Amino acid sequence: MSHIFLYGPPGTGKSTIGKKLADNLRLPFIDLDRVIEATAGMSIPQIMEQKGESAFRDLETLALKESVGHASSVTVIALGGGALLRNENREFAESNGQVILLMAELPTLLDHLQNDPEKRPLLAGDLSSKLSSLLEKRREHYDSFSTKINVDGSSAEEIAFQAQVVLGRHHLSAMGEYDVVVGQVSDLTNFPMQNPILVTDENVAKFHAEKIQSLGFKSIVIPSGEEHKNLETISFLWKAFLENGLDRKSMVIALGGGVASDMTGFAASTYMRGINWVCLPTTLLSMADASLGGKTGFDLPEGKNLIGAFYPPKLVLADPQLLKTLPEAELISGMAEVVKHGIVSDPELFSLCSRGLDYVKNHLEEIVKRAMAVKIKVIEEDPYEKGFRAALNLGHTVGHAVELVSKFKLRHGEAVAIGLVAEAKYSVKIGLATIGLVDAITGTLKSLGLPTQIPKEILREEIIRTMRVDKKKNAKAIRFALPVEMGKVELVEVTDLENVLEEE
Repeated sequence: MSHIFLYGPPGTGKSTIGKKLADNLRLPFIDLDRVIEATAGMSIPQIMEQKGESAFRDLETLALKESVGHASSVTVIALGGGALLRNENREFAESNGQVILLMAELPTLLDHLQNDPEKRPLLAGDLSSKLSSLLEKRREHYDSFSTKINVDGSSAEEIAFQAQVVLGRHHLSAMGEYDVVVGQVSDLTNFPMQNPILVTDENVAKFHAEKIQSLGFKSIVIPSGEEHKNLETISFLWKAFLENGLDRKSMVIALGGGVASDMTGFAASTYMRGINWVCLPTTLLSMADASLGGKTGFDLPEGKNLIGAFYPPKLVLADPQLLKTLPEAELISGMAEVVKHGIVSDPELFSLCSRGLDYVKNHLEEIVKRAMAVKIKVIEEDPYEKGFRAALNLGHTVGHAVELVSKFKLRHGEAVAIGLVAEAKYSVKIGLATIGLVDAITGTLKSLGLPTQIPKEILREEIIRTMRVDKKKNAKAIRFALPVEMGKVELVEVTDLENVLEEE
């Protein structure tokens, strides 16, 4: 059981942040200092005064081991500022979960501690000199932790969310309660399921047959590819569910990319008026985008995703190790959505993408965690796309049309990349963005091996006609999400579609 330990110097807000983090993730919270006081029947200053620091550290070790031993589920545990000075304690914590070190500059710590009613025996006297001395004494110790979050200038809410990004763990509640976890496929065996059945496509089955068998579930294999994202495949799934005896308590597991999860989720949403499902994304495109937000559906000949429902899974479990079998072209395609998320609200993610494909391949877990976090933050604020969630359509109004007109010869991400550049250029044209933003987006997409121009064989008139039947249209105009600067997007109603694709 992988617990979450918050550690760091006095004044970093471990308890406050820990409570917020536990609340966000719907997990139990333990403040180790309070456990020690309850066990000893006296306050920490009293323990230190009457029994000494060595006795306090013994109680700390006991409290740490008992708290973990008695935990029935993953727990967020706030540790005292010196709780892991003992190698025994550190080894125990690191073998039972992940330690996140919270750090801050001296002025921040002093500000927090001066307003803190709690008495801290090791800092009695001149707070500034005592704290400076303690930090210097423990500097090497604190520096030895690999996972750090700086709390200077940030609220407890902001730090808690940063911790969630680092952990790759979220609990969504705006549209039904479910967890999103970056972990391993084998973690699925810990999730409660009744009569589970796994749905995957031909390509995924070929690469992950062994993993599928090791899970021990019955499986259904559907054709792979966007061209099969249609009512015929949905009907096939309904019949397969029936033939395998699925009832309203059964669980469907979607193992695959966005196409497989969209169809499996829709089939689950409509079978017996809705049964539970779990999403195991196998592509970067799905991990970063398609598996999140509860959108399910299928295509009509007239356009993508014209039939669908909001029906979130009970769990999204993203295993970055699955991406190692992903063909490079598919990995590159998925990076278009990651770049989009960076443009929408995470300039640091965009900066990581701009380092090129080799860097991305070596840092896939970090890329996945940051990209997922962007979408999660947006969809929690606007689950049914009534407002700002439409910002996630950046690059997609043009991109969907280009993809459809190409008859899916262009991958989804390739079409979105083209759409990102086209829409950024239009943003410059109407005075929202600068040409520098277009250059940054174009350069980053090229460094990842993504296209940035509409292929010559695809007629602009066809793209415009297709955009007019896009699912995001209204009676008078089409709403575009247009980039303004890195980390900022504006929603704009556009009537002159010809001007969007007008060549310079």
